[in-house]
Amino acid sequence: MVRDVQTIDADLPDHTVASTLDALGIQGSDHPPRILVLYGSLREVSFSRKLALEVERVLSHFGAEVRVFDPHGLPVFDRSSNDDPKVRELRQASLWSEGHVWITPEQHGSMTAAFKNQIDWLPLSDGAVRPTQGRTVAVFEVSGGSQSFNAVNQLRILGRWMRMFTIPNQSSVAKAWQEFDDDGRMKPSAFRDRVVDVCEELFRFTLLLRDRSAVLNTRYSECKQLRERGRLDKGQGV
Repeated sequence: MVRDVQTIDADLPDHTVASTLDALGIQGSDHPPRILVLYGSLREVSFSRKLALEVERVLSHFGAEVRVFDPHGLPVFDRSSNDDPKVRELRQASLWSEGHVWITPEQHGSMTAAFKNQIDWLPLSDGAVRPTQGRTVAVFEVSGGSQSFNAVNQLRILGRWMRMFTIPNQSSVAKAWQEFDDDGRMKPSAFRDRVVDVCEELFRFTLLLRDRSAVLNTRYSECKQLRERGRLDKGQGV
């Protein structure tokens, strides 16, 4: 879904695409960076969803175009429901994107099934090339108790497997139930400052890498297959 963001926090830095490209000293596409946000909860009161909407507000303030995917109705991964409307929506959003934000609650020391299910639906359908390949990704987790980094560490491994550029910074929000106000906004805190830090970094890395991902992801083995066979070997899976 695409939200019309009305509230801009006065304390947020005034980054723009143009000023960031200038600060990086590079020339590149000047359209807003396209960011897809995935969160891993189906609960009615979902702190990962609240964090997803907070991230959307911050990135939109910087000038990004943001879509937050709603996982409700996405079937359990079964390798066969490829024409399901929610599956098509997710895949099209990933192809549209230039960067991702991944947010999961920590459940039993790991990411949730609701989050992993979304990643499992992103296919290995174009030879060995994933629809996430070459995109940036920022990782976040929310916890009901003390701060932990189990889930974000798992997300980093997952990002590498999906051939994404996982940015160095990350955020883990402890006791998330006390970090949001009644309107669902994140309260001023060191946790919120870190969320803004991660969004800043993702914004910059996406602008830096998006026009260069094809060169950075060129692989000897794939070029060899194309020369010898005229196609890439299909990956195992959907």
